[in-house]
Amino acid sequence: MTLTKQVFEYVPAPPQGDDPLHGELLTLNMGPQHPATHGVLRIVVTLDGERIVECDPVVGYLHRGKEKSAESLGWHKFFPHTDRLDYVQPLMNNVGYALAIEQLAGIEAPPRAQVIRVLLMELSRIMGHLIYLGTQSIDLGAVTIFFYAFKEREKLYEIVDAYTGHRMNNTYVRIGGLYADVDEKVERLIEEFLVEFPKGLDDMDKLLTRNRIWNDRNRGIGVISRADALAMSLTGPVLRGSGVEWDLRRAQPYCGYESYDFDVPTGASGDCYDRYLVRMEEMRQSCRIVRQALDRLKTTPGEVLVEDRRFVLPPKDLVHSSMEELIFQFKVVTDLRLPKGQSYRGIESSKGELGFFVASDGSSKPLRCHIRAPGLMNIQALPMLAKGRLFSDMVSLIGSMDFVMGEVDR
Repeated sequence: MTLTKQVFEYVPAPPQGDDPLHGELLTLNMGPQHPATHGVLRIVVTLDGERIVECDPVVGYLHRGKEKSAESLGWHKFFPHTDRLDYVQPLMNNVGYALAIEQLAGIEAPPRAQVIRVLLMELSRIMGHLIYLGTQSIDLGAVTIFFYAFKEREKLYEIVDAYTGHRMNNTYVRIGGLYADVDEKVERLIEEFLVEFPKGLDDMDKLLTRNRIWNDRNRGIGVISRADALAMSLTGPVLRGSGVEWDLRRAQPYCGYESYDFDVPTGASGDCYDRYLVRMEEMRQSCRIVRQALDRLKTTPGEVLVEDRRFVLPPKDLVHSSMEELIFQFKVVTDLRLPKGQSYRGIESSKGELGFFVASDGSSKPLRCHIRAPGLMNIQALPMLAKGRLFSDMVSLIGSMDFVMGEVDR
């Protein structure tokens, strides 16, 4: 599904040549306390006038040692820490970690739990893209869009709050499924969202897509060729914006995604504007998937946790009435052990491929945990994109790459 952007005649900026430097170079620090860096990212920019000669992204200001924490906390206790990675889509992080553990343990979540996971992940994808849309817009002066985007995001907060009891850092995914099933109130809120959100998205589309200023600040800026995108291991909307139709939900399906009907949008020229169009269409496709998942809930009864007492806590009512179940709970809480081996599972997050690698030596704690953060891959493209551009273009580039520093630094 290749997106078109021939909305009106557009005259691109002339290509930047290799003119000799005509003045003294100036080195500036953009960040790590800068509103347009979308987190504690420092970019050392060398300027010749207003032209960027080179830039050097410096990460690590938010480093919290999450991967090493996993190796000391244990399998279960690390779940809340996955929330703090890409904190605008915590439930999606939970699912990625759970899939890696389940693959290592040799278990699979029940069908109903899989449907609910898809539901939560696609709502999380919309939440992530709305953050991009709102912050990118306000950075470039379109303040109205920020309020439009966060108004829609607030509805999603209400949904996850009604389901998990928390607006952020929900930690509701478990090994083998989910903590609880969705109830009628949550289903009703999602139904209302599916009716209202497309209208809100259309309003933002009308305000931005044909907007002359938005086009001038995004079109022809930050062009990534198909070859460069692949060489730099870029994934997600950034890769698809460069015309590569790669989506893990299709290429390496999980949670039953192969049975859902949706399109994978791609761009043509790989600039900031293409990445904008891809994310806008992905929100529409997520609504399609959420609708299908919501319909499947009505025809997919059953439990939301697998019945495997080696890895899953027994129901509380059984714990209170059965000594055997009480022992199972004690073992899972205090000494959950996974088989020896290693596992890697990647999911298609709103930023790209979010992967979890875990290795087990058979003990109650991971021997090794590594997180493939798509945002870190995206940041590495900034020096190439910024060279030769105006300093003001750096704001467009940063927002277009759509990263969250909690995930990048870990």
